Amino acid sequence: MKKERQAAILNIISGRAVETQQDLQDALEELGYFCTQATISRDIKELHLVKAPTGHGNYRYAPTGGRGLINSENRLRTIFRESVTSFDYAQNIVVMKTMPGLAPAACANLDQMELADIVGTIAGDDTALLIMRNEAAAAAFCREIKNMLE
Repeated sequence: MKKERQAAILNIISGRAVETQQDLQDALEELGYFCTQATISRDIKELHLVKAPTGHGNYRYAPTGGRGLINSENRLRTIFRESVTSFDYAQNIVVMKTMPGLAPAACANLDQMELADIVGTIAGDDTALLIMRNEAAAAAFCREIKNMLE
């Protein structure tokens, strides 16, 4: 839902001048995305949107030059390649071992992605515990990690 909403925001601001968060909220509601001002504010921050001058004394939301939407999956892939040292699952629980101090970064990125199969994560210094919806989800997630690391 978050990815779709953020994609809708980028689509909205590329197609018309959006001057305020309220304008953005109204445009999202027209598309069926009902969210609070706080959610929109977080999305603006995560998408690195800025207020850019329109040339007519007004401002509109626009992506920052060169940064735009940071792809969570690519960021996660980079974090995993550089930090995960081992992983395994038992029933619906995935345990990942990381380089010291990097488990919180891996979990924070997974949490931000709001993956439906992850119920929650807990991070220590070098160990991450992922609670999955079921054993099949845990097995599939481990296959994904393996693919990321290859």
